[in-house]
Amino acid sequence: MLRSKLVEQINKKFSYLSNKEAEQLVNIIFSEIIHALTEGKRVELRGFGSFSIKNRMPRIARNPKTGESVEVGSKLMPYFRASKDLNNLINS
Repeated sequence: MLRSKLVEQINKKFSYLSNKEAEQLVNIIFSEIIHALTEGKRVELRGFGSFSIKNRMPRIARNPKTGESVEVGSKLMPYFRASKDLNNLINS
């Protein structure tokens, strides 16, 4: 689902919100999730899942264009784990 579709769905469900207010709401939620992750915190949305940061260890990769080996340093990566409820809904 695109961000614009999410704004549209919120606007349909909560008709008292203007389109601009619904868009601001979505932007605030996403920015707060991003802010928490950049501080190294975990974000949990009950019934949906949790976002966290995982450390990816340094490794040797391959440049697909030249075939040459390249050293890639460690980096932090966002990680999402779906909740048990969401997994059950998807797999039923």
